[in-house]
Amino acid sequence: GLGAGFLAFSCCQMRPGAEIVIEESRLAEKLAGADYVFTGEGGIDFQTKFGKTPYAVAQEAKKAGVPVIALAGQVGKGSESLYEAGFAAIFGILPGVCSLNEALEDGAANLARTSENVARVIKASRSDLQ
Repeated sequence: GLGAGFLAFSCCQMRPGAEIVIEESRLAEKLAGADYVFTGEGGIDFQTKFGKTPYAVAQEAKKAGVPVIALAGQVGKGSESLYEAGFAAIFGILPGVCSLNEALEDGAANLARTSENVARVIKASRSDLQ
C-alpha cells in the first residue's frame, strides 16, 4: 500500500530491507578477516529464506567463505534447509517451554547463556586457543 503510493507519486525505488541493512552496515567490508558471523532472529524456520535479514547475512558471508552461526528465540520447521544456504549452525536460546512474556523478560540471559555455550564449542574445536 504505502510503498505503491511512494512509487506512484515520487522518484523512489523499492528495495528489500535486508539489502539495505547489508549495505548500510558495510557487512562485506567487515567480513574481511572474520572467523565467524553471528546473526539472529526471534524465530528461524523455512521462511527465513524469504527476505529475512539473517538469510541475507548468510548469503553475504557465504560469498566471503565465513561460517554463520544463528541464534534464535525458537527454531522452527524447515530450518535445516538453511544449512545449504550458508548457515553453519542454528541454536535456539530458550531453555524450555515458556510464555512469550517469560521469553522476552529472560531474553538477555538466554542469549548470554547460549552465546557462552557456542563460544565454548568454538574454543574446544580450535587447538590454537587451548
